[in-house]
Amino acid sequence: MILGKSQIQKLSGNWLPFADAASDDLPLGQLLRLGMFQVSVGMASVLLLGTLNRVMIVELSVPALVVALMIALPVLTAPFRALLGFRSDNHRSAIGWKRVPYLWFGSLWQMGGLAIMPFALIVLGGDQILGPDWAGEVLAALAFLMTGLGLHMTQTAGLALASDRATDETRPRVVALLYVMFLVGMGLSAVIVGWLLRDFSDLRLIRVVQGCAVVTLALNLVALWKQEKVRPMSAAERAEPKPKFADAWADLMRGGQAGRLLAVVAIGALGFNMQDVLLEPYGGEVMGLSVSQTTLLTAMWASGALAGFALAARWLSRGIDPYRMAGRGILAGIAAFCAVIFAAPLSSPALFYMGACGIGFGGGLFSVATLTAAMTMPAGGLAGRGLALGAWGAAQATAAGLSIAIGGGLRDGVGHLAQSGALGPALNDASFGYSFVYHTEIGLLFATLIVLGPLVRTVILNPEQMRSSGKIGIADFPT
Repeated sequence: MILGKSQIQKLSGNWLPFADAASDDLPLGQLLRLGMFQVSVGMASVLLLGTLNRVMIVELSVPALVVALMIALPVLTAPFRALLGFRSDNHRSAIGWKRVPYLWFGSLWQMGGLAIMPFALIVLGGDQILGPDWAGEVLAALAFLMTGLGLHMTQTAGLALASDRATDETRPRVVALLYVMFLVGMGLSAVIVGWLLRDFSDLRLIRVVQGCAVVTLALNLVALWKQEKVRPMSAAERAEPKPKFADAWADLMRGGQAGRLLAVVAIGALGFNMQDVLLEPYGGEVMGLSVSQTTLLTAMWASGALAGFALAARWLSRGIDPYRMAGRGILAGIAAFCAVIFAAPLSSPALFYMGACGIGFGGGLFSVATLTAAMTMPAGGLAGRGLALGAWGAAQATAAGLSIAIGGGLRDGVGHLAQSGALGPALNDASFGYSFVYHTEIGLLFATLIVLGPLVRTVILNPEQMRSSGKIGIADFPT
């Protein structure tokens, strides 16, 4: 049997992943190439939050408090995503580019931070002959700040560019493709960098991290090449006064819905992310699992997140209210944290794994739902797409970063009080510090439901807004 051309096109659309994400304005080849910036962002995220964390503590014997402060530094640049997005909305150049200059300079900051990072970490670890004693801390802080700033600038401009080029019909699949490329970047870089650093030495650390810097620049160059159309601007057009950030922000916040949505994103991110650095220690210290067994927790969380993302895309294609879907994600998260808490007294690793998967599922559902709802934020007038994207990213990334620090601090402080006997013999248990954090997260998720409630009523009172919010849009992206 010979297939006709139309049958072959239909077959490829059904069987090739994300083949239907392409459009006339953004062909599949250009879309895959543009998504390379997400691979570089995923690689940088793995280095900052995983590989270098372990290297500093174990191989370089850097105090854990110093490591925590260094990892938290990139979070300080997250609030500037709104300003970066606003700047890219209103950037003027002779050839008319808006997004590409910010994607390029973000790549340079990201590469520069990674280029000096191994030397800064070696000095931080005490291998220093000349210079003041504080040189290591200052150089490492500079490296982490540069990498974090570049990461946020690259992702903000890249997502805005993808959103500009995608159509309303293809935008849901573009979001899915970029999300998968981010996860692929994290997964591949974690495996490759971990393998390259298996025989650790200072020289190998320099080679690997600086190699990542070169790969970052190469990937982002491939991503931005010929992605934005040239629109020549006259000198008079470039000299026109630009809108003020304060005015654009006031335009975005007008009506109160955007501000409440950002509050939902921030509180929800706090609720879902406090456990990021606690699940594996909880599995080892309380559940008695081996290192290989606790390593599976990341896979369980990721599979749950992907399942939540897939289900969200299915529900949204049927026109479900994204705010109600966000509520479902929150409820799934509450149930998942309950499973993690009860896994210890029941001595049930299976329940623990189910809880980890459920946290990923609820968090993925919540992220996609609020991502879709963010498309109702004003994108016209002074408040452009880049500002909306940056505001979303600032709320998401800042809350996620703070939640990790808060979760670790609560676990250490409450756990120390419990095991010292200050809270009574009934609570003198290694699991109480972890359990207190999980209960706090449940409370934050209930608070998120409370803040979310008026948005659901707002959508019910505005049927046109309900009908227009059924598609996933790149308002921003989970980092």
